[in-house]
Amino acid sequence: MTHIVFLDAGSMGDTDLSVLQLPKCQLQCFDSTAPQQVAERLADADIAIVNKVVLNQSILQALPQLKLICVAATGVNNIDLSAAAQLGIKVCHVRGYANTTVPQHAIALLLGLTNQISNYQQTLARGEWSQSSHFCLHSHPLTELDGKCFVVVGYGALGQATAGLAAAFGMRVLISEHAGAREFREGRVSFDEALRQADVLSLHCPLNKDTLHLLNRETLALLPNGAMVINTARGDLIDEAALLNELKTGRLSAGLDVLSTEPPAASHILLQHARPNLLITPHIGWATPEARRRMSGQLRDNIAAFLAGHSLRQL
Repeated sequence: MTHIVFLDAGSMGDTDLSVLQLPKCQLQCFDSTAPQQVAERLADADIAIVNKVVLNQSILQALPQLKLICVAATGVNNIDLSAAAQLGIKVCHVRGYANTTVPQHAIALLLGLTNQISNYQQTLARGEWSQSSHFCLHSHPLTELDGKCFVVVGYGALGQATAGLAAAFGMRVLISEHAGAREFREGRVSFDEALRQADVLSLHCPLNKDTLHLLNRETLALLPNGAMVINTARGDLIDEAALLNELKTGRLSAGLDVLSTEPPAASHILLQHARPNLLITPHIGWATPEARRRMSGQLRDNIAAFLAGHSLRQL
């Protein structure tokens, strides 16, 4: 009997996970797992499923029975891939399940900023429209997207899809080359030049040692006054203290679906910044019911392929 353990199944919400109950397998699901519980819960596991639970070298070395790690996400920065390879543990992830939902959310954050939706909702709640002497209110200025420059950092499937939606609004799409690159692929411009032209900067790149704090005090300073930063990728792509400084001056605005620590403490510096130029959602852009069903189907297929001895698209 193959023992499958899903350490943070609660991250899938109300998704039906019975599809993961394969023949001759025992599926055990935990809503969430604290770091000190990981080794114990995986002690007898052949296959581990994790979304954001960290599996580092010391944990993996304590799990001689573990043969496969299935990451219920595209990003795998929570897994020590080098240690897994040395220990003969295969690692696979899911791809493409959110190719429509994440771009949709990126644009939703953008429209939330340009059309001041949250701010006007608060205005209505205060009764200001009812007290107006005119049929409309102009308390929060709107921004038209047509003709503005939309910069994409990370031009994979998500970046391409988001760029397509931006183009539908009449925006001029600019694709950034990797930061620090000396040669530029056709159709791309340098990272610094892209930032200088950006009315909107949308992040879709993975988090690694080269992209940690990609947006910092120096690079944020390259953005024009009034630029909007959209991040639906990973929180640590941005130096949050540096971003906060720009938000406080009113020079930039931001729509974020991710933060550096998730869940964040109530004292997180950006959660304390209740200003009109910042929108934050709780890392939910990937999680429509349709996307979660696609993800669970890919997890099932990956596990079934492994059990059948078929090749996996490993990391």
